[in-house]
Amino acid sequence: MSATCSGAPDGGPVRRNAGAFRAAEWLSLAAAPTFAIMALLTGVLGEDAPAIFCAHDASPLGGMVAMYALMSAFHLTPWLKLISGR
Repeated sequence: MSATCSGAPDGGPVRRNAGAFRAAEWLSLAAAPTFAIMALLTGVLGEDAPAIFCAHDASPLGGMVAMYALMSAFHLTPWLKLISGR
């Protein structure tokens, strides 16, 4: 199966493998829960000792938990599209 898209360099349609496109869509759904789990595990288990060399307390958004939580929020778009039915 293949899907047709416009936008080839010569102006004609571009053929893409529909199975690969579906796999990429499902793979995009994995990012937000993965980062959320990483934030949870980092928060529960604590951050490692190498943080002593950094100014990790300088900002409330400077820790790894906050970074993973922000990354999870930034990768919510595929989930929002799925929920809204687009």
